[in-house]
Amino acid sequence: MGLNFILLFLTAMIAGSLVFFAPNFKDKYFKLVLVFAGSYLFSITIIHIIPELFSSATDASKMGLYILIGFLFQQILEFLSSGIEHGHIHLHHHGHGKSGVLTVMLGLFIHSFLEGTLLSHGTLIEDVSSSVGHVHSGKSVLLGIIMHKGPAAFALAAVLSSVMSKKWTLFLLTLFALSSPLGMFSSSFLFQNDLIGKEGIGILYGLVAGGFLHISTTIFFESSPHHKLQISKLMVSFLAAGLAIISEFLL
Repeated sequence: MGLNFILLFLTAMIAGSLVFFAPNFKDKYFKLVLVFAGSYLFSITIIHIIPELFSSATDASKMGLYILIGFLFQQILEFLSSGIEHGHIHLHHHGHGKSGVLTVMLGLFIHSFLEGTLLSHGTLIEDVSSSVGHVHSGKSVLLGIIMHKGPAAFALAAVLSSVMSKKWTLFLLTLFALSSPLGMFSSSFLFQNDLIGKEGIGILYGLVAGGFLHISTTIFFESSPHHKLQISKLMVSFLAAGLAIISEFLL
């Protein structure tokens, strides 16, 4: 898990720091990177996370309910975060200024903490996959979270830097960078010490899968608000989906 910690932390810190060192990135490339990340996240959720959740669930109808709750819960988190996790670079729900920073950080931290639980070792998906004779590597899921975390960190840093000093922006960015690793270590600790069972881990995974569906589909819808065909975004989406399919079998 040490390598996962480093990758998650550095991804957020480097992506967020681009606000200071590559200010034109937002205008030139951010939307395409966001679409690529959203397409990969959606694809890996559909072809990897959800199938293994249902194959491991003792009651498939309940797992479907957990995914639905996760989808709806993400709507609440996005009200707090102003949608920064899918690329919104503003504080429209809370007004401009420092007053909205606390709620933004709360929404983002909860979401990022939950997604980190997917990367804990020895959890439900790995156990059940092993028992039925096929083990899918968590590397494809890790790659999806990294792709999602990078644009979110950049958007967060852009918002924070517009209302706060560089020092405070980097401090809050560091807290955000630590949220997924904390979720990873927390769920692993709870599971390994029998403080949470397979059903509890399954609920967490279902909530995260629902959240991923909400975020990725929102990115798709908002990337073409006027429903016009944009070849560059379409090709990026296909490329990301293809990478997700390849990574499912190779990673």
